[in-house]
Amino acid sequence: MSGSRPFEFNITDFGGVGDGVTDDTAAFERAISAISKLGKRGGGQLNVPPGKWLTAPFNLTSHMTLFLAEDAEILGIQDEKRWPLMPPLPSYGYGREHRGSRYGSLIHGQNLEDVVITGHNGSINGQGQSWWTKYRQKLLNHTRGPLVQIMWSNDIVISNITLRDSPFWTFHPYDCKNVSVRNVTILAPVFGAPNTDGIDPDSCEDVVIEDCYISVGDDAIAIKSGWDQYGIIYERPSRNILIRNFIVRSMVSAVVSIGSEMSGGVSNVTVENVTVWSSRRAVRIKTAVGRGGYVRHIMYRNLTFDDARVGIVIKTDYNEHPDMDFDKNAFPILENISFTGIHGQGVRVPVRIHGSEEIPVRNVTFRDMNVGITYKKKHIFQCAFVQGHVIGTIFPAPCENLDIYDEEERPVKLSTAQNVTDIDYGV
Repeated sequence: MSGSRPFEFNITDFGGVGDGVTDDTAAFERAISAISKLGKRGGGQLNVPPGKWLTAPFNLTSHMTLFLAEDAEILGIQDEKRWPLMPPLPSYGYGREHRGSRYGSLIHGQNLEDVVITGHNGSINGQGQSWWTKYRQKLLNHTRGPLVQIMWSNDIVISNITLRDSPFWTFHPYDCKNVSVRNVTILAPVFGAPNTDGIDPDSCEDVVIEDCYISVGDDAIAIKSGWDQYGIIYERPSRNILIRNFIVRSMVSAVVSIGSEMSGGVSNVTVENVTVWSSRRAVRIKTAVGRGGYVRHIMYRNLTFDDARVGIVIKTDYNEHPDMDFDKNAFPILENISFTGIHGQGVRVPVRIHGSEEIPVRNVTFRDMNVGITYKKKHIFQCAFVQGHVIGTIFPAPCENLDIYDEEERPVKLSTAQNVTDIDYGV
């Protein structure tokens, strides 16, 4: 990666110390200011050598590469007074945890082009422990900030680094196009680190996330597009997203989620070649009355579950709202969702699809599924208000809501009960 920009700098050239105690914020700011003047000449690369580089939040610039050497670690200052306050995201209306302003991210960027964060597996450490404690003790007056947040930007690459212990969501691209995340490790304690989602593409287009390892205290990946009426008005969908070649664990939430904030719509998503281990849920779509929007053309294939409490979840009563002004007639559309090549062992409930009369789930397809179960209760493949079909033979046996077709896609048995099947909410 060295030499990928016409100009290279070292953080030590700008006064950086890297001893884990000295505040290196000004060094980062001076270096990035120098690079910002080189955009028309191809930009610049800021090299961060081995060491512990303590810093308050700083802003990136266009045509920039931030390169973290092996054993280089950027540390976020833990004093929240050093973290700037920002307006709420326009598609959310409020901060996710408090009304009004929210904390910014440790590494931030807005209205940028051509930004790369990479290295030889150096790391960015949010030192989130103090944030998590203050959140649990209700000592914060603003929503916590992400570790890395890039907004309204194009051509973003994050590769070959480790992101750890974010105060809140870890990497949050917001209303961006052409985002690539590759060979990234994302870590946080699986318990006691609230809302430390790994990667949350939010109203983003043309996203590739691949070859990553994620183990965090919430969703590993959560695709979003705005919250209730604010997201409906903002009207920026997330679409054309490819997630592949992952090993992931989420003991608190789900490995790959869509929603629940999806009011701008989510479409054309492929999730493939993912191994899920020791997790509460594998894949989940979550929404509610008031969200509006849609989730459509979603393809899951070649998923392996190893010790997952619930394999596949579609939930339509995730009733968190920014305020009580949401439109109670804004019903999201869920349709054209397929699951192919789903295998595994040690799963208590392989499938739980909970549609409703207002939000039915339409055209769901299952093919080539064989999941070993550990929970012997009757309703292990659970459905309500769902329409769709099974192609070929799957295990466990599907709920009666689904039509059955043979391998040549010829009808074998058509369902007469597409409304309600018992759901065991205690599992």
